[in-house]
Amino acid sequence: MHRLFTLREHDHGAYPFDQVEVADFRPAFAEAIAEKRSEVEAIIQQTDAPTFANTIVALERSGAKLEWLSGIFYNLLHAEATDELMEISQELSPELSALSSYILLSEGLFARIRSVWEERDQLKLDLEDARLLQRTYESFSESGALLPEDKKERLREVKRELSELALTFGQNNLKEQARFRLWVEDDAQVTGLPESALGVARELAKKEDKPHGYLFTLAAPSFFPFMQHCPDASLREEMYRAKMSLGAVEGEFDNRDVIRRLANLRLELAQLLGHTTFASKVLTKRMAGSPEAVDRLLDELLEAYLPVAKEELAKVEAFAREAGETKALQPWDWSYWAEQYKKAFYELDEEELRPYFELSRVSTAIFSLATRLYGIHFSERTDLPVYHPDVHTYEVQDRDGSYLGLLYTDFFPREGKQSGAWMNNLQEQYHTASGEDHRPHIVLVMNFTQPVGDRPALLTPGEVRTFLHEFGHALHGMLAQARYSSLSGTNVVRDFVELPSQLMENWLDQREWLQSFAQHYQTAEALPDSLIERMERARHFLVGYAACRQLSFGYLDMAWHTITEPLPEGLDTKAFEEKAWAKAVLLPASPAPCQMSTTFGHIFSGGYSAGYYGYKWAEVLDADAFAAFQQEGIFSSKTAQRFRDCILSQGDREDAEVLYERFRGQAPSIEALLRRDGIERR
Repeated sequence: MHRLFTLREHDHGAYPFDQVEVADFRPAFAEAIAEKRSEVEAIIQQTDAPTFANTIVALERSGAKLEWLSGIFYNLLHAEATDELMEISQELSPELSALSSYILLSEGLFARIRSVWEERDQLKLDLEDARLLQRTYESFSESGALLPEDKKERLREVKRELSELALTFGQNNLKEQARFRLWVEDDAQVTGLPESALGVARELAKKEDKPHGYLFTLAAPSFFPFMQHCPDASLREEMYRAKMSLGAVEGEFDNRDVIRRLANLRLELAQLLGHTTFASKVLTKRMAGSPEAVDRLLDELLEAYLPVAKEELAKVEAFAREAGETKALQPWDWSYWAEQYKKAFYELDEEELRPYFELSRVSTAIFSLATRLYGIHFSERTDLPVYHPDVHTYEVQDRDGSYLGLLYTDFFPREGKQSGAWMNNLQEQYHTASGEDHRPHIVLVMNFTQPVGDRPALLTPGEVRTFLHEFGHALHGMLAQARYSSLSGTNVVRDFVELPSQLMENWLDQREWLQSFAQHYQTAEALPDSLIERMERARHFLVGYAACRQLSFGYLDMAWHTITEPLPEGLDTKAFEEKAWAKAVLLPASPAPCQMSTTFGHIFSGGYSAGYYGYKWAEVLDADAFAAFQQEGIFSSKTAQRFRDCILSQGDREDAEVLYERFRGQAPSIEALLRRDGIERR
């Protein structure tokens, strides 16, 4: 047995990050993959008649070593990547794809699963056992188990290439983004940027042996403040072009043919399995159900929000002209002039709010909100190993003191860390064969503005919202109460998984919650009522534009995944993109080669292919769900307990529609979302 599998000596099975070496991964994965294959082969070869226990449950519990090892490896790959880790991931991709195909396309294994499935009415299974049997049978029957051997062989090849291309896509973006540097020496060019951004830029410059001036990168805490506040349009354009041309220029990191091949292979996979498009295949297992239902939602929302967005655009353009802007606003101008408009008409600058959102106080406030709602408690554990000094670990306990899981937080950008924010389950919640409740280990990864000098990390309200969002995912994983890991926590349909995360964002707009913790990090002065009032007045600022932007991403995703014929070599991916989202885009088209598709990680490497609409779908749900809290009290433990019982603890034990209506007592509609956003139908 490889040494990695003998190191679990920490409390609650915490990962031995302090003892893991990169050289361990190749041999450890070889052992774990071989063991998973051996365990599956044993299920196939047994002579006993197929039963729920010896086939369905045995398959569910196989591969424990591989799951445990993957939890370490893929977290490091995304949050602490090195060239060697990326090289190993490329080597692993075909091996893991081959293992998946071996299992899902095994005639012997599927014969046993189908035998149990056909006897399901006589088995008298409880709700969760029946769900596991259903999901297992569907995963095989809908993944090609019934295909003839020649089509199975092609399916294996398609899946292998898809996994390799998705990995290549993400690593191309990570490597190319890491190469970009914008060096600014003239203070006048960055006058107006907040000190938080300038401080980070000065620190970056010093780290690269540039004692004077500023160094800006494409990481979120550098890029977004720059685009919002830099008065120099030429520098904004340079930053924008660099960000939006990632993967879109000829060279070693060119993703244009990668995304064409991904779209074509997904189409081929879908058609091998009897579907006309990849989206139609994916959506059979989503709340939406079909591409037509997705289109109806996107179009209905666009009809409601587009008139508002056009009015917002006209107001900002008029403001920019009055302020001396002589040219039509370009994509790199929008964030800057929108921010200037907000300062002028709402007297609100998010940078003015930063001092009131010191990260440690925000963390405490969010943990305390979970305590108030759900009765859970967080205690920091400094004795458990972490993979980077920035990472903090918390033991989470339920209201009765019982152990719920471990939560890791990783807040700041660094070399080798992907941009964005996400939640990962390092270890799932499930019941072991002996009946023990194995509690989850969860990591929250962000890219917040980091501390500079003596100043602590200070967040914008937008960053606080991101924290709340990812924390909602963490609650979904942390409060899981399933027996089987494949049905546990966030393992739900993609257009339902964003409900708990987006629901948590609502508390940022509640005065009572803000007043409970927001205070100046130096003076301890409470967030003034005047600032809260300005935040409330600006709550609907650019709500139409923001909605149309999200809808445009949904249209783009669906365009890539509703093709019915392969896309040709040499496809102009920019032209494809512009046509796909034209009806929801308000600003002029970005100059070539700028485009979003070549960096659209959510749909090309992140699991949201034919599913990006799910953010808007879940936004409808979260607005409707929060209306229940508003009716019954935003801190109502009774309402929160019902949400926990009906949704957070349930995972995928029942259909999402059933779970939601059990909580809410009614089906959702877009009306609550429109009310929250101040939108009147026209």
